[in-house]
Amino acid sequence: MKKNILSGLMIAAVAVSCTKSTSKTEQVENADGTVTTTTTTETGVGVDTAKINQTRANAKARLDEAGNKIDNAAEDAKSKIDATADKAKADLHQAGQEVKDAAAKGASKVEEGARKLKEDLKK
Repeated sequence: MKKNILSGLMIAAVAVSCTKSTSKTEQVENADGTVTTTTTTETGVGVDTAKINQTRANAKARLDEAGNKIDNAAEDAKSKIDATADKAKADLHQAGQEVKDAAAKGASKVEEGARKLKEDLKK
């Protein structure tokens, strides 16, 4: 979307900068020997393809550079997100192991307490 907007602005700038004005002067000798001078001024778009091609190349280079910067920033963000996800996964795995160990210790204490209770009841 940004590339289209920038391209449109660049083309508009080229079109405005390429306007030119031409003056044409004609002298006509009348039958009685007098000379009549006529000056005509025309304003129009003078197309200078070299300037247009250069501007287009410059615009394309700038757009490519901007696109590369965006791609690099996205790749950096992806790397950071992946690293954060890996760290979170490792932390969750470690927390799971700690919970499992604590449950095993709790279960062994409960079993030991049950065994002692059973021995006390036999007495």
